[in-house]
Amino acid sequence: MIEHFTDLKAYALSRQLSAEIYRVSQTWPPEERYALTDQIRRCSRSVGANLAEAWAKRRYEAHFISKLTDADGENHETEHWLSVAHSMDLLDSPTYEGLLERKLEIGRLLGSMIANPTPFLLRR
Repeated sequence: MIEHFTDLKAYALSRQLSAEIYRVSQTWPPEERYALTDQIRRCSRSVGANLAEAWAKRRYEAHFISKLTDADGENHETEHWLSVAHSMDLLDSPTYEGLLERKLEIGRLLGSMIANPTPFLLRR
């Protein structure tokens, strides 16, 4: 039973993904600190933060969906930066593919919640 945003599978996976991105990005060159490293860390962390905000706004379907859509946007931005890191050889292919698969799973979960928000909404 989901009683708190931390019970959401999408939230748990987003936290795991952001932690893994933090770990792998620690080895990236210092010159990428403000461009790539900060950007990918920030957007990957924003997925979970937007899910938390969505949970707080679940009294109103439109607000709930809006925050879920924000989470989905941050998740897509994470994919962009993963692709950039891979193209720069900062992520090897197995690591990139593993991170990308987790990102895609989060996207599927968010898409499902956006398409069918009713089970998550507060009842009046």
